[in-house]
Amino acid sequence: MTTIREILVDSERRLHRAGIDSAAVDSAELMAFVLGVSRNRLFLQDHVDEEDRIVFERLMIKRLNRIPLQHLVGTAPFRHIEVSVGPGVFIPRPESELVTEAAIRHLRTCQHPRAFDLCAGSGAIALSLAVEVPGAQVSAVEMSAEALPWLLENVQTISAAHPTAQPVEVIWADATDLSISEFRSAAGTCDVVTCNPPYIPNGSVPRDPEVRDHEPALALYGGPDGLDVIRGVVVTAAMLLKSGGLLVIEHADVQGPESPGGGVVEVIRQAKVPQGTEELIVGVAGSHLYTEVEGRRDYNQLPRFTLARRV
Repeated sequence: MTTIREILVDSERRLHRAGIDSAAVDSAELMAFVLGVSRNRLFLQDHVDEEDRIVFERLMIKRLNRIPLQHLVGTAPFRHIEVSVGPGVFIPRPESELVTEAAIRHLRTCQHPRAFDLCAGSGAIALSLAVEVPGAQVSAVEMSAEALPWLLENVQTISAAHPTAQPVEVIWADATDLSISEFRSAAGTCDVVTCNPPYIPNGSVPRDPEVRDHEPALALYGGPDGLDVIRGVVVTAAMLLKSGGLLVIEHADVQGPESPGGGVVEVIRQAKVPQGTEELIVGVAGSHLYTEVEGRRDYNQLPRFTLARRV
């Protein structure tokens, strides 16, 4: 038998050679998954029996073929929760935790917090809002038939694990469709709208094989310039938000305020009440929807999300 340390040294070397930057973490996570323990409970001098070593090696081969780690272990950590993920649903990233943090800070100041998470995917953001803000009423909107089962599973599992949190409402709908009945009934009542939309331009090819080959296209591509879904979501959010309510929207680092045309910041600044929507959206047709539009940076000091207040 070989030790955990020996296996991890070899697997980290192989993953590095395959171009995987997170080689040390990935090899340790796979070993922890095989042994049924958390990563910090791995004892490096312990021996691994032959059956577990074979299971580990099979997972390693899949990871070397650039299948995402989260698909292999079936879950992804996000703030204080862990969501189930797999083919058909976008894997939540650390950048989205900052979007969630900004939303939580505002919701905690509200008397009867109400939030919508558009393009919800796995539900990581929506569920974090419900778990971390006592009494928050949260709705999660997702249009993908492939992602929906993951969202429903996570709502059920995490609601059971956090019985004091309000159950998250799941809405199967296009987040840019103003005719959705749940949007109309919630119009003007929300304190926060969050969104991690598809924002990659249609002609772009993601560099990482994990994204290019395994993430759902519906969660990635946002039109010719990557901003089509964002333009629609900005209007839906304006319909849902009360005056002074907060929009928090994630985007690519090349879509920040210093990008050509001002990126997402400028899209939001220029957003106006569309003609013919006055019955749905508070404001005079042609008037601006948002104020206090501000770009924010991620952990690497890259512009990755934008905040705005509803007029």
